[in-house]
Amino acid sequence: MKTLLTEKELQAGVHDMAAAITQRYGDRPVTIVAVMTGALVFLADLIRQLKMPIRISLIQASSYRGGTEPGALWIRDDMMLDIEDRDVLIVDDIFDTGRTLHAVSECLAKMQPASLASAVLLHKEGCQVIEMTPDFIAFSIPDEFVVGYGLDYRDLYRNLPFLAALEPADLIEATTVQE
Repeated sequence: MKTLLTEKELQAGVHDMAAAITQRYGDRPVTIVAVMTGALVFLADLIRQLKMPIRISLIQASSYRGGTEPGALWIRDDMMLDIEDRDVLIVDDIFDTGRTLHAVSECLAKMQPASLASAVLLHKEGCQVIEMTPDFIAFSIPDEFVVGYGLDYRDLYRNLPFLAALEPADLIEATTVQE
């Protein structure tokens, strides 16, 4: 596998994003809605650097089912806190096609938040099919399938402290581990 972002680079990007989020919201309370499961590591590092009062809620959304190509999107929002009349920040791991963030945004908008913004760790270049831009982006990356720092392939590699692009041999190895 090929390292795209080191642990140190990831931490610097999260720090810069936290500063930008803090600048936008100041001391106003924010409800953070994290998209499970890939955003968990990013969420943990991000919230420890935010200065305003926060509440955390979770939503599940996924379009990957064990491969490297997205499929049908599903959303599960039964773990959500009440967000009506609150400032809400969606935190997601990666923005590639834009379908997931767009669908989650539409779902949450129906819950009538006072404001709705989004923060993504990664923006994958050249994959977007939805006209949308996240409000906060830590890094832009090339169009490669990435793992680590919470992102997975077949539920493997989430625990890597860096971000890596999988190479064909890595995909074969991961398939073998799963069998």
